[in-house]
Amino acid sequence: MRIALGVEYDGSAFRGWQSQAIGLTVQDTLEAALSAIAAHPLRVQASGRTDTGVHATAQVVHFDTSAMRPDTAWVRGCNALLPPSVAVRWATPVADDFNARFSAHSRSYRYCLYNHPVRPALSATLAGWFHRPLDEVRMQAAATALIGTHDFSAFRSSECQARSPVRTLSGLTLMRQGDWIMFDLTANAFLHHMVRNIIGALVEVGCSRRDPPWVGELLAGQDRRLGAPTFSASGLYLAGVGYDACWHLPASQQGLRLPAIGPGVAPG
Repeated sequence: MRIALGVEYDGSAFRGWQSQAIGLTVQDTLEAALSAIAAHPLRVQASGRTDTGVHATAQVVHFDTSAMRPDTAWVRGCNALLPPSVAVRWATPVADDFNARFSAHSRSYRYCLYNHPVRPALSATLAGWFHRPLDEVRMQAAATALIGTHDFSAFRSSECQARSPVRTLSGLTLMRQGDWIMFDLTANAFLHHMVRNIIGALVEVGCSRRDPPWVGELLAGQDRRLGAPTFSASGLYLAGVGYDACWHLPASQQGLRLPAIGPGVAPG
């Protein structure tokens, strides 16, 4: 039987999603809890990896098991064994050819940025921070150059293992409320550090170090060395994974699950 899960986690204390020999990853933690419920070792595959310090409100995984358990066991049973920073949101049987990674047609991320002269305390590991005033109109103007199918080499980590730097960014919008700026990005897939490098470039424009056309020039130049520093992982959330209706995932999987931080939430 193949089971799909929706998983939420605070990535602050983890070395990213992917299993490592040293442990301390979300995958290792989740697999230990699931294996205990299944009473046999099992492995999970996720819709995508997240780096050290990156969070998720809507990670999707699948695994195969011979154990017959009600859906509630995979949710409540696992959550009883997981640390407070990781929670299974839902579980459902899926077709044997469903794959959390390869069946997904899009991924969406939200970046939460606290724009204030004084750094936050309570949300120090849950939000990015920039001390100088940022102009969201300038940033949105710059962002338009990134929409579409492009070679995103200029926004790609030198450690990226993707075979191609070409990605289709279908959405990049900004919303400001008070001292909070939310960046919402959707693409068919993302390169390593792609979102954080885009945020870094837009911040350069927002604080007037660069003019909006610079982002388009950076994209065209395909040279990561000319870009802005990679922005903090703290504010980044995997907030949605898109699948076709034929997979019959729960209704709660449709649309974005936005982080419980941002406009209207005191940063400390």
